[in-house]
Order: sequence, then structure tokens, then C-alpha cells
Amino acid sequence: MDHVLTARSLFGMTMAFHIIFATLGVGIPLMVLCAELLFQKTKDRDYAIMANRWTKGFAVLLGVAIPSGTIAGVQLSLLWPGFMEVVGKVMALPFQIEIYAFFVEALFMSIYVYAADRISPIMRIVSVTLVAMGAAASAILITNVHAFEGTPTGFRIVNGEIVDVDPWAAFFNPSFFVTAAHVTVSAFMTGAFAIASISAFKMMREKAQNQVYQFHRKALVLSLAIGGLFSLLTALNGHEGAQLLHVYQPEKLAAAEGLFETQPYAPLAIGGFTDRETQTVKYALHIPWALSFLAGDRFDTVVKGLNDFPEEWWPPLFVHTLFNAMVGIGSLLILLSIVGFLWNKVLKRDAFPRWMMWSFVAAGPLSILAIEFGWIFACTGRQPWVIYRMMTTEEAVTGSTQLGLLFVLFAIIYVILGLSVVLVLLYYFRRHPVRKELGIREETAGGRTL
Repeated sequence: MDHVLTARSLFGMTMAFHIIFATLGVGIPLMVLCAELLFQKTKDRDYAIMANRWTKGFAVLLGVAIPSGTIAGVQLSLLWPGFMEVVGKVMALPFQIEIYAFFVEALFMSIYVYAADRISPIMRIVSVTLVAMGAAASAILITNVHAFEGTPTGFRIVNGEIVDVDPWAAFFNPSFFVTAAHVTVSAFMTGAFAIASISAFKMMREKAQNQVYQFHRKALVLSLAIGGLFSLLTALNGHEGAQLLHVYQPEKLAAAEGLFETQPYAPLAIGGFTDRETQTVKYALHIPWALSFLAGDRFDTVVKGLNDFPEEWWPPLFVHTLFNAMVGIGSLLILLSIVGFLWNKVLKRDAFPRWMMWSFVAAGPLSILAIEFGWIFACTGRQPWVIYRMMTTEEAVTGSTQLGLLFVLFAIIYVILGLSVVLVLLYYFRRHPVRKELGIREETAGGRTL
């Protein structure tokens, strides 16, 4: 395997693993906050139990997010020394500030977990709010490094030397706000749909609409409401992201849509795959003029095609498939939320049909897949650059040639970590079933009460 490709694969595997826990680590605290607020407003104990149980799950996920994030940081230094030289001189601020964000998150999570029963309702809300804010801030700050890679500002490279450094200009690069909003709302969406999946699955396991069923139904309805809101905001933010690509990374937008010729009234290609030889998107549904409108809010917006750029600057053309998968899943999640809302609030049905429940179960894994597709699209679509039009990935890579062995070793580590977190979660929640926390007495086969 090519040396650069091996390095990219190793780091990509690390990020693909870490992004699951990092995303849920941002999304679940918001769900805890919403449950806590509903408990304080309604005094319905079910919401307090939800907040408590979700916090326990969040703590386990955080126990994997921290070491996997540390591995990612170490790999940045080991695999991409050329890039880290620029980061050290220009873009160190996000890494430095992120320490404080994590400190806030960890401190107030400890207060909420261990002292929730001994502090006032207002302090409970303040604590979990600061947990959610600290988690979101950590994600925003780290993701800002990726934003900087796509729209680098605050420095120049002259004769191989980094000059005219302005750290704040680099920090507030042109894509900072759009990227920060996207990572936040998409994480909130994913956290909500992950809980919706679990709630729907648990509802289907109950044979009657008993107290446990109603508990999970409340969790499902809350999750669908939060997930639907943030999936819609994610879509709106994606529109802003497309306009950002149109201005700052036009070849990435062209590759995402399989557009080879520069043109106004450019069509939007949905589905299909990009054929380099014929320079078309085969088997796609083309919506006339839609890409131009997406890029510039006008149907006559001129969208640059790939043929306007040297072929060595072209991103891999499979990014069109990644982009479509991400958008397709996001659209499906919006639809599921709307259907669930109409069924529950408009038709006022007590139970969801089974096909709909299975759709809700699939929503969580699908939202995580959308995050994975989006992250791969964002990074792969920037290739061949590690810093857009300033430093190529090949220039930044390490000179070490022992990366194949590292890839295998880290793959084993991630399998062990992944299995461990699943087993720990299953063990904990089986030992602490919601039925017990609701105070329900059960009968064993021998007639004894538990």
C-alpha cells in the first residue's frame, strides 16, 4: 500500500472510531438537560430517571472517548509532522482552549453525578448545562482545526518559512462558524436518535402498554422531537456549507456533485456514481438548476466544474457517493421525525405501528453512519491538500515506514475498546433495569417477589 495512503488509513480509522464516542458525548448531555428540565417543570419522576440513566451511559462513553481522542492527538504528531509544525506556530489556540472546555465538562459532570441529590434544582440544571456546553465547546474547538485546513488564514509560507502569523485570524477562519454550527447540531441530532433507537427497541420488547412501556414512550417522543429539530437545522446548515464550498473549495463542490463543466443553471445530481471516463454521473436523478441555487441562491449562479482545475487537484470522485449518502440519511431522519410527530400529536394514536418502530430503531445507527460519511467526505474531499492549496498531504506525512504494523495493532485496540464499552453498558443496565428504578415489583417463576 502507498505510504501516504497507509498513513491516511491509520488516522482515518482512529477518527472513524473516535467520532462515534465524541459525537454521542456531545449529543447525550443535551438529552440529559432536556430530561432534567422536564422533570423540574412537571415533577414527573420518569424524566429524572431518564436523566440519571442517560448520564450513566454518557460516563461510560466518555471513558472511551478520552483515550481514543488522546490516540488521535498523538497520531497527529507522529503521522503528520509537517502539518503539526504549522499548527504549533499558527493554530495552537483551539488545542489550548479545549483543555479548559474539557475541565468544565468533567468538573460539572462529577457534581451532577455525585451530588445531584444534595444540590438545589437550579444547580442541577446549571451543572448539566455546563456539561453540555463544555462537551460542545470541545468538539467545536477541535473541529476548528479541520475548518482551518479547508480555509487557511492567518499566515503565509514564504520560501518554506511560516511568516505573518496571526493566531486569531487563523482561529476565526472563514469556515469557523459554519463548521462549528454543523458539528454541534449534527451531534445533538445523533444523540437524540441514538436514544430514540434504544427507546423504540425497549418498547417493542414489552408485551403490554405497562409502566415500563410508557417510560420508554416518553423517552422516544422526547428524542424524536429533539432529533427532528436538529436534523432540520443540520440540513439548513448544510446549505450554508455548500455555499462556503462554492466560494472557498469549488473543486470539492464539483466532485460532490460530479460536475465536470463550468456552467450556470447547474443541475443537482442525486444518486448514481461518477464516471471519470464519460465525465457524467451515471444512473443519477438530475434536478435542473438546483445546484446553482444551492451554491448561490440564484438559478443562474455559475458553478465551476472539475475541468477548470488541474486533474491532480481533483478529490477522489467517490466523494459524490459519500455526499449523497449523508444527505439521504439526513432527509430520511427528518421524514421519520415528521411522521412520528403527526402520528403522536395530530392523530393522537397510543401506539406506533411496528414498521414505524423498526424505522425508529434504525434511526440511531443511520445517524451515526451519516456522521461517518460526512466526516470522510469532509476530509477526503479536501485531498490532495492537508492545508488547502498551501501544503499537500504528501508533504506533511511522516517519513516512517512501519505504519502497516501500527495499523494492525490499533485495529486490535479499537476492537477491544468497542467490545468492552458494549459489554460494560449491557452489564450495567442489566444489573440496573429501569423496572427496578420505577419501583415495579416483579414475580419470579416460583412466585417470589423481587
